[in-house]
Amino acid sequence: MQKRVRVVIVFNEPTIKTTDGIKYVTESGLLKENMTRENVVTLSSEGTIDLSEVGVLDELLVVQSAIQSQGHSALLFNMNGDTQRLIHFLDEERPDLVFNLCESVGKYSIHEMHVAAIYELMGIPYTGAGPLTLGSCLNKARTKEILSYHGIPTPRFRIFSSLPDNQSINGDIRFPVIVKPAHEDASTGIDNDSIVMSVESLIKRVRMIFQKYEQSAIVEEYIEGRELNVAIIGNAPPQVLPISEIDFSGLPQGYPHIVTYSAKWHEGTVEYIGTKGVCPAVLPVSIENKIKDIALRGYTILGCRDYARVDIRMTADWNLYVLEVNPNPDLSPDAGFARSIRGAGMCYEEGIGRIITYALERTSSL
Repeated sequence: MQKRVRVVIVFNEPTIKTTDGIKYVTESGLLKENMTRENVVTLSSEGTIDLSEVGVLDELLVVQSAIQSQGHSALLFNMNGDTQRLIHFLDEERPDLVFNLCESVGKYSIHEMHVAAIYELMGIPYTGAGPLTLGSCLNKARTKEILSYHGIPTPRFRIFSSLPDNQSINGDIRFPVIVKPAHEDASTGIDNDSIVMSVESLIKRVRMIFQKYEQSAIVEEYIEGRELNVAIIGNAPPQVLPISEIDFSGLPQGYPHIVTYSAKWHEGTVEYIGTKGVCPAVLPVSIENKIKDIALRGYTILGCRDYARVDIRMTADWNLYVLEVNPNPDLSPDAGFARSIRGAGMCYEEGIGRIITYALERTSSL
């Protein structure tokens, strides 16, 4: 039996006020148990809270409970944007393992990699991907360049840091295309208008990315077809779990078959209701094996470890395209990774326990 270890679940969220006026995430890193998406309200005039960040709050208590069910202790710690506070806390506590659920610092997702670097420099074992993998996978263009170099199919793309025109496109991208922020995850910046059919619409969409997200836009050819989530767990060797599929059949006619921000985070919306996860996906055995092989290659090439999810589009004639490689994916019980855990015959708690085991095995020589 694995020995009991002291685990700290590190996350980074601003203090959140809710409709009853209570601060649920406090400066000391405490989290009240009745935190829900439904009672979150706007903090400022700039707009509503990013519900992908609130999604991390959804994860926290269930992950903590799962860790405790495996016989370990688990403490929640909100670094609250203060890296010095995090360093001081880790230096004082010296946990056996950090369960890393930190996805940004301040409003910058790129700092996710820098938090992991703090664990590295302090010699503290932690779950999931290292700094280089986190940074590479957050940079969508860099991920696609690496995949392409290794012969893994991915949609053709362009990065725009200035507004495109007919001359700058030059016919090397075929419409329709999908336009996204170049350095975000969790479907941030993706909505029903993200797929565009003309240069005029492309310019308008890229301008919106510049203004709202203050970063470059990635424009890639839109692949019509089925969307598959391939969860992978472990290191030596990693194990590909049953494939999960996003079923778009519940969307009204005319809605694009993509996972928008609303589909992922806004409960009760047409997009959220109309996109359902199904696991295992119904696939011919030969195609299933090909999908698993491509996903496993992506996992290995990008340097993922402990757990990750590879998102793939499949056309009607069985062509496969890797959309993204997601290290440290969403672990909420209703998310794709958890569906695949259950599809493999494990309970949620066992899946979380395995992530801890893999991280500890990987770092046992440190």
